[in-house]
Amino acid sequence: MRLTEEEVQFLLQEMEGWKLVEERWIAKKYRFQDYLQGIEFVRQIAAISEEANHHPFISIDYKLITVKISSWRAKGLTKLDFELAKKYDEVYDKMK
Repeated sequence: MRLTEEEVQFLLQEMEGWKLVEERWIAKKYRFQDYLQGIEFVRQIAAISEEANHHPFISIDYKLITVKISSWRAKGLTKLDFELAKKYDEVYDKMK
């Protein structure tokens, strides 16, 4: 079920670095020490995404990985988007 604007803003307050984009995406940039560390991050979040059957847009720019999440069927953001964002942050925190 699609979240209201108020729910989205409330959830974003709890999430460091995530931003609302075009009112239907949340996005975050992750910076790594080297290219291969970023690729390993992508590999790990891809596995999480595949397990959830919910796939983000991922951009790789050398040591900078950008992740964008939205729910197509809901035409906006759902709780699942935020749950996955938290899991991606957990992966990143473990890699630091």
